[in-house]
Amino acid sequence: MKKVIVGNHAVSWGVRLARVEVISAYPITPQTYIVEELSEMCADGSLNAKFITVESEHSALACVIGASATGARTFTATSAQGLALMHELLHYAAGARLPIVMADVNRAMAPGWSIWTDQNDSLSQRDTGWLQMYCESNQEVLDTVIQAFKISENLDVLLPTMVVLDAFVLSHTAEPVDIPDQDKVDAFLPPRQAPYKLDTDDPHAFNALVTPDDYMEMRYDMELGMKAALKKVIPEVISEWEEMFGRRWGIMEEINLDDAEIVLVTSGTVTSIARVFLEEIVS
Repeated sequence: MKKVIVGNHAVSWGVRLARVEVISAYPITPQTYIVEELSEMCADGSLNAKFITVESEHSALACVIGASATGARTFTATSAQGLALMHELLHYAAGARLPIVMADVNRAMAPGWSIWTDQNDSLSQRDTGWLQMYCESNQEVLDTVIQAFKISENLDVLLPTMVVLDAFVLSHTAEPVDIPDQDKVDAFLPPRQAPYKLDTDDPHAFNALVTPDDYMEMRYDMELGMKAALKKVIPEVISEWEEMFGRRWGIMEEINLDDAEIVLVTSGTVTSIARVFLEEIVS
C-alpha cells in the first residue's frame, strides 16, 4: 500500500515491518515522532515488541545492547547531543558485535543551539565501528531500515548500523511511500539467528578482559566485518531488495562522471538539490 508519511514515520514503519522485538526510547527533537509512532504500534498490537522508556540516550543504547546480547532484534533512535551522549556505548555495541539498528535524525550540534539539520552528529561517530547509511528520500528511509537489519545480522558482518536522515527536510516532511506487504518483508528478512547469546541454558562469558594481542585481533575482525559489508553483503542485499520490491538504492550513485573535471560528493537530501543543479547544467 502507499501512504503519505513523514520521514520519521517511514522509520517507524520500517521497524514494524522488520518485526523488531525490543525498542528503547528517549525523546529528542527531531526524532521524537519515530518512537511516539512505535509506542502506538506496540500499544495497538500491530507490533509485538517490548517498548522500554528510559531516562537518557545513554540508557537507551545500554538497554538495546543488553537486549541484543540475548539474541533479540533491537532498535533505538536519537539525534545530535543525544548521539554524543551515547558515544561510550557506541564503541561497546560495535566491539561486542551486536547488530543493533539505530535511526539518527541529523541535527546540528550545539552551540549555537539549533534543531535544524547538520551531519556533524553522525560524522563525529565515524570511527566507533558502526555502519552508516545516509538517505535521500522517505522511501529510501523505510527500505534502508529493513535492509540494515539484514546487513547487520549477517554473520560475516555482525556490526551495528545507523540509518541517517536529515532533520525536518525528511523527518517532518511528508512524501508518498510504498509500504511493502508484511509477507514479502518476512521472506526477505527472516527472524534473527544469533550464534552466540546470553542464555541461561547455554552459558558463556562475554566481553571479558583481553590482552593487547587479543584486542587487536578483535579490532581486525571488526575491520573484516566492515569490508564484508562493503564488498559482499550490502551489494547482495541491494540486489535482493531490487528483485523482490523493484527499488534499488546503491552504495553510491554516479551521475555524469564520464568527462568530469570536478566531482561533487554529497550525502543525504542535499543530493536532491545537487541532482537538479547537474540536470540544469547538462541541459
